[in-house]
Amino acid sequence: MEGVGGSGVLGAVGHSIVVVTSVRVLVLQPDPSDPPARLGEWLRSAGAELDIIHPDQQEVPELGEYHALVCLGGRVQAEDVIAHPWLLDVRARLTTAVGKGLPTFAVCLGAQLLAAAAGGRVEASPTGPAAGPTLVAKRDAAVEDELFEDLVLMPLVVQAHRDIVTRLPPGATLLAASPNCPHQAFRVGTAAWGTQFHIETTPEMIRDWFDADPELAAAAPARAHSTAALAEAHEEIEATWKPIVTRFVRIAARRAGLEPREPGPRRLPLV
Repeated sequence: MEGVGGSGVLGAVGHSIVVVTSVRVLVLQPDPSDPPARLGEWLRSAGAELDIIHPDQQEVPELGEYHALVCLGGRVQAEDVIAHPWLLDVRARLTTAVGKGLPTFAVCLGAQLLAAAAGGRVEASPTGPAAGPTLVAKRDAAVEDELFEDLVLMPLVVQAHRDIVTRLPPGATLLAASPNCPHQAFRVGTAAWGTQFHIETTPEMIRDWFDADPELAAAAPARAHSTAALAEAHEEIEATWKPIVTRFVRIAARRAGLEPREPGPRRLPLV
């Protein structure tokens, strides 16, 4: 298990001492090619402590000690539990998180596993692979979503997938879409968010993915192969999504009761 962060800090509020415990986040990384990367940096900068688990190699812990769950992407097919039985453990944790209302952020394969665990369907995209920086469209319901409400109308993201969620789980809320992928972002339950797209990438990660997968590389537009264009795109992605990730940590802190309360007004005794 990889851990980063401290157990808490001490802060003075008035004449009292408040212990602020770090938000503990379980990060499931199904594939070595898709680490937390910038998403991990943003989570830590917002005050989170990360425990990174590789579910294809390690036992997936229960969620009792964690305040949030993150599930990253990977190259396996979300429904292929015969070849990859560890997917069942990941889906089980996602199911538990939805049931508990544990704040959850699931990316690409993670989003597909979230959808499948909650009763949705994942299939090969009828339009083939999608790759590279693209825009997605925020849907009306996102305006009232706790996490996505302040997201810009057309955020820039990174695509790198062959499969998509073709049917959302019962009761899920659609938050973002695109012409070739109708379910780009969604929420299951009160606090489990899934994104078919990536926000955690670096330009180096994308180049590595293209080198390892010529078919995926061929699906990307020409600008996705430009070092300068990739760097510029990732600057915009950071400006858009880092505040959303910070809000995610704050949601987890609030739901766990970790945020210190401001002291009430000092009252003089009645005479």
